[in-house]
Amino acid sequence: MPVPAGLDPAAASTLVVNGLTAWRMLHRAARVRAGQTVLVHGVNGGVGTVLAELAAIAGARVLGTAAPRHRDALRSLGVEPVDYALDGLEDRVRALAPDGVDAVFDHVGGDVLTVSHRLLRRGGTLVSYGSADTRDAHGNATWTILRLMARLQGWNLRPGGHRATFFNVWAGKRNPARFRAGVREDLGQVFALAAAGRLRTQVAATFPLDRVTEAVRLAESRTVVGKVVLVP
Repeated sequence: MPVPAGLDPAAASTLVVNGLTAWRMLHRAARVRAGQTVLVHGVNGGVGTVLAELAAIAGARVLGTAAPRHRDALRSLGVEPVDYALDGLEDRVRALAPDGVDAVFDHVGGDVLTVSHRLLRRGGTLVSYGSADTRDAHGNATWTILRLMARLQGWNLRPGGHRATFFNVWAGKRNPARFRAGVREDLGQVFALAAAGRLRTQVAATFPLDRVTEAVRLAESRTVVGKVVLVP
């Protein structure tokens, strides 16, 4: 995938998976339109920051959950920050969006996923793309995802006009040619926005390869906004 001239390699690296994931969830899974309101959980993370910016570029209002210490950084991205604590989460979001939201992007799972579904207005879409709530659980991770997908499908069988779906950026690789063509098209859109200065890449920190342990610790600390990048 060619990187546009002038786009910093470290910045481009933050978009390869995160940008592709965010673009496809926003435009293909949820089909967010201008004037809609979206909720992004963990909006200070690698996928969350890109997702928030792409949603704003699309003309959507963006609410995002994160720790209170990230509020100023998130407001600079055009995000209306919401304290991520589960207790009172639904009430805090409804204080900003009384009628609910048009789309929720949730990688947390667990009880947060239930709140996400309740926050949808009629016709809204819940996009689940992970289960951070169970990442330290024992057992087969595949069964965790299968149970999550079954839960989403169960919600789809209920009346109410909502849609819940599980997103996997690597889906479709059984047809390699078609998959690569789709990646070139969608990631190309993301790279073009970044090269034009409309999409700001969020590089939280860079580390040389011999400091990989520090880099991983920082990336997992939940104290930064954006992506930690290793450079040669």
